[in-house]
This record gives sequence, C-alpha cells and structure tokens, in this order.
Amino acid sequence: MPANMFLPPLLLVLCFCAVTSSYAQLVIEDGLRLPRTAKFPSFQAEKFIRELNLFPKHDVNIRDPREGDLSGKRLVERQLSFPDILLDDSGISVEELGHYAGYYNIAHSRAAKMFYFFFQSRSNSKDPVVIWLTGGPGCSSELAVFYENGPFTITKNLSLSWNEYGWDKVSNLLYVDQPIGTGFSYSSDRHDIRHNEEGVSNDLYDFLQAFFTEHPEFAENDFYITGESYAGHYIPAFAARVHQGNKAGEGIHINLKGFAIGNGLTDPGIQYKAYTDYALDMGIIKKNEHDRINKILPVCETAIKLCGTDGTISCLASYFVCNTIFSSVMTLAGNINYYDIRKKCEGSLCYDFSDMEKFLNQKPVRDSLGVGDIEFVSCSPTVYQAMLVDWMRNLEAGIPTLLEDGVKLLVYAGEYDLICNWLGNSRWVHAMEWSGQQSFVKSPEISFEVDGSEAGVLKTQGPLSFLKVHNAGHMVPMDQPKAALEMLKRWMEGSLSHSTTESESLVASI
Repeated sequence: MPANMFLPPLLLVLCFCAVTSSYAQLVIEDGLRLPRTAKFPSFQAEKFIRELNLFPKHDVNIRDPREGDLSGKRLVERQLSFPDILLDDSGISVEELGHYAGYYNIAHSRAAKMFYFFFQSRSNSKDPVVIWLTGGPGCSSELAVFYENGPFTITKNLSLSWNEYGWDKVSNLLYVDQPIGTGFSYSSDRHDIRHNEEGVSNDLYDFLQAFFTEHPEFAENDFYITGESYAGHYIPAFAARVHQGNKAGEGIHINLKGFAIGNGLTDPGIQYKAYTDYALDMGIIKKNEHDRINKILPVCETAIKLCGTDGTISCLASYFVCNTIFSSVMTLAGNINYYDIRKKCEGSLCYDFSDMEKFLNQKPVRDSLGVGDIEFVSCSPTVYQAMLVDWMRNLEAGIPTLLEDGVKLLVYAGEYDLICNWLGNSRWVHAMEWSGQQSFVKSPEISFEVDGSEAGVLKTQGPLSFLKVHNAGHMVPMDQPKAALEMLKRWMEGSLSHSTTESESLVASI
C-alpha cells in the first residue's frame, strides 16, 4: 500500500475540490447536472451484481477465526469429483483428467486463503498453462468457468456437460478467486482485503510459486495470463510482477510468454474519452448530446492526472467525476445492456447466471470442492469498493517494458460492448509508446477468419496484437466461443494472422 494512501482529511478535501470546482463551473455555465442514475459506489456495485442475476448471501467472505482453519499447509487441493456430470460422446471421462480445486494460504497476509480451480488439458499435459482472471472488481472466476471458457457448462437441472469450446482443449487452465473475499476465497482478518495492484499481483505471484511447487510437471510449460473487464488492471500488473520475479531470480522461474486482455479497463485516461464517441457511432446518443456530455472531459482529465499511477485517495475524486460521463450516456440510452448493446435488460436483469450460485452452494458440490460451509460470493461489493482507489490508475504504463523484452500482448474486444468498448481499447493500444509503435500503427488490418468466415478484424506487429471481435459483447468467450478458442490457440502458436485476408480499415484513428 503506498505511503501516501492515508491522506490527511484536509488534503483529501483539497484533492476533491481541485477536480470538482471546474465541474461546478460547468454546472453553472452550461446547465449540466449529475444524471439521476448517478449513485455512490455501494449502489453501483449492488446494481451490477443484480444485473447479472446474482444474489450473493454475503458481501465478502470474512471467516470467524474461531471456526477453525481448513489446513495449516501452504497449498491444499483435492481432485474434483463433481456430482451429476453429463458426458457427451467424446469418450472423455473426468476421471482420466487432472481436475483440482484447492486453497492457497497467502504468504504475505494475516489469514487469507485463495481458492482456485485447475483443469488439465484435454489434449496434452505439455500444453501451455493459462491463468484466467475475471474482473468486477470482485467477481469470481467461476463466471468464466461455467459460462465462458471452462471445461463445463451448467444445464438447467444443475448438472454439468462438456463445453465443446473450453480453453482446456488447448491449455492447462487455472482460475483464481481474487482479490481476497471473492468467490470462495476468504480471510479471518479484514486487513487482508486488497486496495491496489501491488497487493493483488503479489498474492497471485505467491500463489503461482506454491502451485508450481505442488505441480513441478507444469513448471516448464509456457505460461500465459488472460482475463477480461477489470482484469485489464490485474493482468498488466501481474505480468509485470512475474517478469520482475524472473529477472530477480525469485523462486521458480515462470515461463511467461504473453498476456491477453479481453474488453478490459487499462488506461482510463483514454478509454473514458471514448464513451461518447462510441455511443454516438452506435446511435445510442445524438451529436448534441455527445457534445454536451463531452464538456465534462477536461475535468475528468484533470482528475485522472491528479490520480496518476499510484492509486491514492485522490483517485476517488476522479472515479466520481469521470463516471458521470458513463452515467450520462446510460441515462440517455435507457434500459440497454451496457455489456452488449444489442440486448435490452428486462427490468434490472441483463443476464441470468443464477444457476451458478445454486450449483456452487449445493452441499455435495461444496464437499467436492473442499470449501466446507463457506458460502459462495459471486461478486463482492466490499471488494469492489475497496479497489476504488485503484480504478482510475493507468496500467498501460508498465506494458512497454514487457513488449520490449518480447512478452506478447493480445488486446481483444467484442464490438457491441459499451462499458469497456473496442474503440477505447483500440485507442490506448495505438497510443502506447514503445519501440514498435509506429510500425504497429502503420501495419495493415486483416480479416480474422474462422471456418472461412470473418470473425473479427486483426492488427498485429511483433509482440502486439489487437483484435476486434464481431458479433460479441463484453464476454467474448461466451458470445463467440469457437472464435475465442481459435483466437487463443493461434495466438499462443504465433499464428494469429494465419489464413486471413486484408480488409478495409476499421480501427479508430487517434
């Protein structure tokens, strides 16, 4: 945690006033008002959880220390034996594969334990190890396990069936419930709740060290970091931490080859500017509304500069001011699903992921996972609010060093997502300063084809690739599972542009 995390009250007021005084002037001169939908973070956290049709019993998993510990060992796991798995005609049996669930006792914490799934590749144990991080912040990676790219999907009768396009077809898959308090991860001490990327990435790095110690047969495999949404913050920080550990000779060398960010929030300074442009391009708002909301942009930019890259209390002010832009767009947009603007939200519910909670809170399932009586927390409002000082940080800042050292980056985005839209992601990728920037900007765009049809538009140069995915929203592996699996496979093989043709330029100019 930064030394200046706890600012004196007067300094906090000055930080907030510095970015809100200009906003107040806009209100006086231009008649701008905070939209009726603008709410405090606690409301926003609860709203996005409800919109996923999730209703966690608890805000966060803080376990009473008197209830006892699951184990004193560093890493405890068991082989999975999920009840009522429906097998298809693939001939694959769960018993033939290494499927594990476990807890890692976080080394640099007071009493925190991180829950994870590990699914061995259906093809070859020598396939790369791929870790997936779900965003939120504070949403469990089980959302991806059962609805996006995991080995199984949940049926309506709460049984499991094989996912034809699970990423375990080409990789050994790790899913982690993080930060602490998310999913089945827990602590008996609230001081273990993380507030910044330093704490998050250190926990994940320590977990990897423990995992590869327990599974040395995978330690030399290629390693890739993937995820979506707020993981646009987690992933670059985690990749930098792994790279740093490798350079310093810490513990087991992790064979980091690349990291991929799907519809992520990485550089807020650029991405928040894209909200109105994307909304205008997609017909969500009109030109006069676009221009009116954009009057907030200079204030937002000032707020983000005060926040910087350190993640201090001043970042809270930028969160409030800049999110007025998104709230204003949504006020005009009505009840569209901001994860996929092709869809309307029926009431407050945009997706139905409720079967996941029902499945994971069944006693036989909990017994199989070894989580005891811990309730599953699908998305944690407590974790969400704890990470607010981290929200407006620019996590692009550490990426150029990784690219220069040959670590690959893939940024991909479904074209119908508003909240982390492709336009904002394209702009920060193009604006990123590194030795290959000009070559990347000038490189041609080509068609990303799957089964002879265009599934997206790709731009790639050296270690950097950007892919706009057609007919997908925020959750690309859920909306376009086959294209997402092909994307991962080709990217890891270094053949992302294989069998494609050049297409008309679609990436936004900067």
